[in-house]
Amino acid sequence: MSVNKNQRTITAILIIFLYVAFILYFTGCSKQEALETPDMDKYEILRKEMVENQIVARGINDEKVINAMLKVPRHLFVAQSQWNDAYKDFPISIGFGQTISQPYIVALMTENLNLTGNEKVLEIGTGSGYQAAVLAEIVNQVYSVEIIPELHKRAQISLEEYKNVKTSNHDGYYGWEEYAPFDRIIVTAAPDHIPQPLIKQLKDGGIMVIPVGPPGWSQVLWKVIKEDGDIKTIKIADVMFVSLTGEHYD
Repeated sequence: MSVNKNQRTITAILIIFLYVAFILYFTGCSKQEALETPDMDKYEILRKEMVENQIVARGINDEKVINAMLKVPRHLFVAQSQWNDAYKDFPISIGFGQTISQPYIVALMTENLNLTGNEKVLEIGTGSGYQAAVLAEIVNQVYSVEIIPELHKRAQISLEEYKNVKTSNHDGYYGWEEYAPFDRIIVTAAPDHIPQPLIKQLKDGGIMVIPVGPPGWSQVLWKVIKEDGDIKTIKIADVMFVSLTGEHYD
């Protein structure tokens, strides 16, 4: 009788041990799967790495800009086939000879606008809509102009959740006089000179960030400050952007 009793005890202990091991194993698996399977977790990690390694490491320190770029899902502004490249350190083609700018350049231009959060901003060159989304996380109102109809329609869809962004399909060289003046203006394609209509629509005390120059590496990114009607320009960096197009250049 004692042998059978011991056997039953051992059997019970083994059953309990196996049950506990079973629970621990599958609990561990479910936690691991929860960490690995959602695609959005992957892109959040890539976004954090982008900000840390490409933006903060290069000297961008405006917390508003950093937080905006941590929040905006950059991959949703390019084709799904490009999602894995969306957070890498280079511009990406969005078709029609246009690109979504390199993440660092987006951060650099946004930081040089010296935003407080209360501004009304005009963007020339909506493109993918990514820059407008970053601005929308910081300021009250963004007005964004895109000359290419197909890109404008695509950006409208990408920017649907940003209720403080208003877009238009027209020639951005002439700004958007209906809503002028603007506290800030950002231009994401390069004219060969600073357009006079944009200077006129910039509020006194306002700032414009704009690349200027012919196609290629000879372009300069300028910070344009309007003070008492006078214009002061400060060089930010040497850059390469797609050219600003429109009837002014035809």
